[in-house]
Amino acid sequence: MASRVRDGFEEAARRPDRGDISTTTVIIWVAAVTGAVLIAGTIAVVIGKYNGLLGNL
Repeated sequence: MASRVRDGFEEAARRPDRGDISTTTVIIWVAAVTGAVLIAGTIAVVIGKYNGLLGNL
């Protein structure tokens, strides 16, 4: 286990840019997922509120 960790650190020292996800990308993904959850929650609340009225159509 220790040699595996050491190898990882040596590799990181040799190649500092390993293609890690940038902070901006993480922020964008978190905002997108949060927006999608809020929209889905709003739709669920509206459907729940008007479910009885829609059933009588």
